[in-house]
Amino acid sequence: MFRFALTSLLLAASVEAVDRSKFRTCKDTGFCRRHRATAPPPKFKVLKNSITSLGLEGLTGILQGELLDSPPLKLSVKFYESGVARLQIREANPATPRWEASDIVLEDQLNPVSHEIFKDENAARVKYADGHELVINFDPFSATLFANGTATVTANGQNQFYFEYHRSRQGTPALAAPTGGDEDKHKGKKIVGYWEDGLAIYEDGSREEKDEAELAPPADHLDAEGDGFWEESFGGHQDSKPYGPSSVGMDISFPGSSHIYGLPEHASSMTLKTTTGPDSHYKEPYRMYTLDVFEYELDEPMALYGSIPMIMSHSADTGSVGVFWFNPSETFVDVAQSEGGTSTHWMSESGVVDLMFLPGPTPKKVLAQFTQLVGTQDLPPMFALGYHQCRWNYKDEKDVAAVHGKFEELNFPYDVLWLDIEHTDGKRYFTWDKSLFPDPKTMQENLWREGRRMVTIVDPHLKRDDGYYIHTEATAKGLYVKNKEGGDYDGWCWPGSSSYLDFTAEHVRLWWAEQFALDKYEGSTLSLFTWNDMNEPSVFNGPEVSMPKDAKNLLGVEHREWHNLYGMYQQRATAEGQVMRSGGKDRPFVLSRSFFAGSQRFGAIWTGDNSAEWSHLAVAAPMLLSIGLGGLTFAGADVGGFFGNTDSELMVRWMQAGSYTPFFRGHAHHDSKRREPWMFGEPTTAHLRTAVMNRYALLPYWYTLFREAFESGAPTMRPLWFEYPADPATFDMDDQWLVGADLLVKPATAPGMTSTEIYLPGSEPWYDVDTHEALSAGGGQTVSVPTPIEKIAAFQRGGSIVPRKLRLRRSTKLMIHDPYTLFVALDSAGGASGELYLDDETTYNHLEGEFSVRKFAFESSVLTGSSSPGSLQTRFDSDCRIERVVVMGLDRGPKKISLESTDGARELTFDFDANTKTLTIRKPDVLATSDFTISIE
Repeated sequence: MFRFALTSLLLAASVEAVDRSKFRTCKDTGFCRRHRATAPPPKFKVLKNSITSLGLEGLTGILQGELLDSPPLKLSVKFYESGVARLQIREANPATPRWEASDIVLEDQLNPVSHEIFKDENAARVKYADGHELVINFDPFSATLFANGTATVTANGQNQFYFEYHRSRQGTPALAAPTGGDEDKHKGKKIVGYWEDGLAIYEDGSREEKDEAELAPPADHLDAEGDGFWEESFGGHQDSKPYGPSSVGMDISFPGSSHIYGLPEHASSMTLKTTTGPDSHYKEPYRMYTLDVFEYELDEPMALYGSIPMIMSHSADTGSVGVFWFNPSETFVDVAQSEGGTSTHWMSESGVVDLMFLPGPTPKKVLAQFTQLVGTQDLPPMFALGYHQCRWNYKDEKDVAAVHGKFEELNFPYDVLWLDIEHTDGKRYFTWDKSLFPDPKTMQENLWREGRRMVTIVDPHLKRDDGYYIHTEATAKGLYVKNKEGGDYDGWCWPGSSSYLDFTAEHVRLWWAEQFALDKYEGSTLSLFTWNDMNEPSVFNGPEVSMPKDAKNLLGVEHREWHNLYGMYQQRATAEGQVMRSGGKDRPFVLSRSFFAGSQRFGAIWTGDNSAEWSHLAVAAPMLLSIGLGGLTFAGADVGGFFGNTDSELMVRWMQAGSYTPFFRGHAHHDSKRREPWMFGEPTTAHLRTAVMNRYALLPYWYTLFREAFESGAPTMRPLWFEYPADPATFDMDDQWLVGADLLVKPATAPGMTSTEIYLPGSEPWYDVDTHEALSAGGGQTVSVPTPIEKIAAFQRGGSIVPRKLRLRRSTKLMIHDPYTLFVALDSAGGASGELYLDDETTYNHLEGEFSVRKFAFESSVLTGSSSPGSLQTRFDSDCRIERVVVMGLDRGPKKISLESTDGARELTFDFDANTKTLTIRKPDVLATSDFTISIE
């Protein structure tokens, strides 16, 4: 019943909001129309005798199309120790090779393995890496990955492979330019700016009215040679396409699977829905093209801020398998289902076919394989996991001091205070408005004195002002993206006329990184960190609020080739700048709105400009789960919603939900009412404080999970099926989630809720984190639990040990020496286990072995703490002690409890609550990094 209500909320919210006329769909896009056409594309075959083994370099072959005038294509396949097979298709003898990003897949960190080829008349069967098998069929061409003799994923099984080769135009007439120049269009009015909707702002204060006729696509999409081959127009913008058509595409099928996930970022369900067929959920394919979508809609396959072209399939029978379609150009993906499984159709505007098979067979292995390719989540500093307070904008130093002071007065924990664009001098980044922020260093030092940091926004658009040192130096050094004529590209964003650095160039990224040096970024300190917004990139007067596709980087490569990488490259350069300013010692913190596969190496992201509506609270979970399945686990949604005004109930419920998500920030638009925690009065402030305190108590657990993500790629926020892969009841669940393997959460996402129905997976008990009451899963069942306004449904798994820090502090810096409490939740056999990761919480010293991993185990009424088996010998010592142990699920109270440690042996005091079956052991007072044994008699 509630799941139906959630769907209704999402549909209702999609009635208003985004201006669709600004954004293209497949039918507005030539290459997508061509790929989706009903006529089948030309078939390709592999020339059997061309298959050649290159040892550790894999194998190669030649693909030939059935059209005689199509040039041959080169097929290459590499095999890796992890089980990944990487299939690439390029033109065999191009006059100019297609552009490819060489720094996204971490080729130098992969371990290639040898293979064996067994050929017959129809196929080449390739065996590699401990029983993995890839079968390449010759005519027509296809490639199938097998696991234990069962096909798990097939490329081009439906013969939708499409490769548009480069060609010369040879005098073909150009598409006529749109009629009516700017003078007619604007009726002689002087343009003084543009807003996010792309419409002009005139000197007299009026605004341009939308011309529906201009926004509509031409009635006839065909140019002189083909469907959008050489020119395309949309929304009054023309794409010159000087190199003609160059799209690539292929179908990828998952036999026997009815559930696939991935393709972030979309404001839709975690499970990918069908886009083709008479009963399809959507009529448009999922679009992967990073865009600034103002007031985005829900339950839509429209493109948003980020793009991770990766899918994971899962079924109870065949397990998990994934694919990574490495292509940063605009991409559409169709999804279809049949009795035989689920199929996808990938269509990219340019680039090469670069497809990586991720064999699994478990969800964790798929993520491990994927993140070996593109990198795991960088371990964030501890403070970044605390609560962040943000608003567009805190007005001045007095406002900052007042907000900070109120947090202090209320003993309300927070770690970071954020400043949006209004802190700058006329929206010139790396500067301060001296009338509002005359002494930014002292302001930051005052925050840091209480353990708080600050974040300032630094967007990629740079004001074109000869008096602005950043712009003049970037111009003199030739660092800007170029327009199609070769001049510096000039687009409109917050500062007005702006140019954009070419972050695809390594020397430009280095220059950008150098700007964060303390002696260059005036008013900055080591406690100042960075927010990269608007980096899709957003251009208010550009096509689809972005940069023209025929703009060029410094190598002359068109923007269409690298569009989806732009935001990630900026975040990378910013993170590298923060590392450089500390001499390589300190870990950075950078929040980016745009992202691509591998962005997790450089920081955190958030889901963009959401709204203060229940439906946006509800959709946050599936969005974050999908992003996590794309390898990027440090993600969150703006608590309270960016646009609009939230009431006290929605704010409490959102704060509760946000406290159990990886990135935890409250944020609001400048037109929204102030919503700092005290603005709602009591008891709301107390409820908000409780939610944030619960987050801070769990920081040792969150930090341990982020270490796991850094090591293995496993997300910190997980769908239930990730840990319970044999339970089909969990496969579509995206309104509740797991934090790690041990905490189960389901927030209230509708007004007036006083109880929550939550599904308890597995066969072990689940313990309420507040009352310690045990509920039996019984093999998986749904139960109703009371959730009055002050409570969120959250449970600890029976069989787990979760570390917490329970002393109320106002920031993570003040917690670093605090003791731990171990919460031991017993399973049906009376056992439990868990881990705790410790390091200095700030620097890169953990990469040099300065960390400790502690293993806790409870068995036969004995709790032990020891070094994690198989872990590296480390040299990190902490003065944090274990001050309390809480054991849930004991049938009877003990007679005696004794401790043995390096400090000797002694008896411990305890309390036992027979009603909740909870034992509290007091003051073991052993170092968390030391070995100990606690025996219960």
